[in-house]
Formats: sequence, structure tokens, C-alpha cells
Amino acid sequence: MVSRYPVDMTVHPEVKAFLDPATWTISYVVKDPGSGACAVVDSVMDIDYAAGRISHESADAIVAWVKARGLRVEWLIETHVHADHLSAAPYLQDALGGRIGIGENITVVQDVFGKVFNEGTEFRRDGSQFDRLFGDGDSYRVGGMTCFAMHTPGHTPACMVHVMGDAAFVGDTLFMPDGGSARADFPGGDAGQLYDSIQKVLALPDEMRLFMCHDYGPNGRDIQWETTVGAEKAHNIHVGGGRSKEEFVAFRTARDAQLDMPRLILPSLQVNMRAGELPPADKDGKTFLKVPVNGL
Repeated sequence: MVSRYPVDMTVHPEVKAFLDPATWTISYVVKDPGSGACAVVDSVMDIDYAAGRISHESADAIVAWVKARGLRVEWLIETHVHADHLSAAPYLQDALGGRIGIGENITVVQDVFGKVFNEGTEFRRDGSQFDRLFGDGDSYRVGGMTCFAMHTPGHTPACMVHVMGDAAFVGDTLFMPDGGSARADFPGGDAGQLYDSIQKVLALPDEMRLFMCHDYGPNGRDIQWETTVGAEKAHNIHVGGGRSKEEFVAFRTARDAQLDMPRLILPSLQVNMRAGELPPADKDGKTFLKVPVNGL
């Protein structure tokens, strides 16, 4: 399979990774090689869930790094509606500027989880909380660098892989080769779609750098987040070596049935479907997160 997307492997952006060990999330600052423009991908807002406290240490590390280098943030990219960490996109937007973007199927996710959390008609399900909704193949610019989004559903309906020169940010579509792939059993997930989406990623050039949103250090190894298309094709334990769609779907379905829900799924979904904003405060100015009983 050959990618139909407008790949330009001559552009080599600088990529700075920020690991949040509490959620095993890796956020990125991606710098245009020809200017001081950059994008931030999959930022993290810290939460002490047991105490109900929000803080911004992870986001502040990005702010400090960007400001120390005099960079200009043009985009705040969410690869999907994360179920394991809260986005810090609005906080970073206030501090650094930039536009918040996500896949256009955020509206599907908002409709599903608007019902799960009984949000009522005042919760907008049209994606208008975000500055840009990306369709498959849509392009945008970071400085002089042309970037594009690939729709990669399966983990969630709104998953997108963002390609910036010779670097692709895969969200949860893939993990490192020894980590395999993400689950497909959330509402709107589909193992068959996930397999097809992974094949789209593997159709990119073998030398394309791939950057993970998560890594869990399987078998006790150090945390890693960068690999290549070629390495995934050859060695990914779930899809590498030409594994068939039927084999993948059977494995993924059986595996997902054994997995617990992510620890932060309930606060994450409520915040991330709002582009990183907390639910609106009540008449006394207090903000609450809901726990739907038997809702997932």
C-alpha cells in the first residue's frame, strides 16, 4: 500500500518530548525548521483525582521551554479525546496563544458522552469548543511547514494522526513495536476500523518518524516514544509481519475484554470533550465532575 497523503520527507522538524509519568503520556512541541513557529501536541493538565485538585505543572514545563526559546505557538493539537489524561490546551492557549484543533468526529464523541454524563441541551455537541475541526487529509501550516491530518478511527471515532514533515504523531492508534496497539472497546471504538487505520499509518514511508502519545515500558524497559514506520511494520507485536485483519480483530477483542477502565476516564472525558475546559460552575461558583453509575 502507498500513502495517498501529501508527504514531504525533506522537512525535518525539531521535536521536544515531555513525559508525564503519572499518566504515561508524552506531549510534544514540534518546531518548524525554517522559523520560530511551533505546535504543541497532546498536552496534559494535572489532576489529583482523589483530592479533586487541578494543577498545571506539566503544562508549565512546556510554557517555560517555549518561552526560553522565543518560539511562537500556532497550534494546540489533540490527536483524539483522551480517556486517560486531561488536556491543558486552554491553559496553554492563554499562556502562549495558538489555535486548538481536533478531528471533526469530535461531534460523534460529544453526542455519545453528552448522554453518558447527562449534560443536557446546554452542552454543545457541534465541536464549537475547538478552533478547528480537521477532516481526513486537511492541511494546515506551522510557520512555513505544511502539515496534514489523517483520520484513523478505531480507538475512538475522532482519532487523527498528524503528520508534520518527516514526523507523525499517532495518538493512540499505535504504541511502540513491543507495545502493540490501543484498545478498541470504548463507545464508538471498533477493532476492524483500528486495523484499517493502522494500515494507513504503515503506508507512510518507512523512514517516517512516529511519535507515541503513551508508553508503559513493557517488560520493564525504559519509557520510549519514538520509532519509525519501518520498525512498526517489521516488529509491532499486534500488526507487524503482515498479520491479517481477522487475526488482529480476534486478538484485540479478546484482549480488550480483559482490560480495566483507565483510572482517569471519567474526569478526562468530561474535560476533553469540552476542549480542555472544566464543566461550567454552578450558581455558587463551584465546579463538579460527575460519576455516572454503571454508565460505561
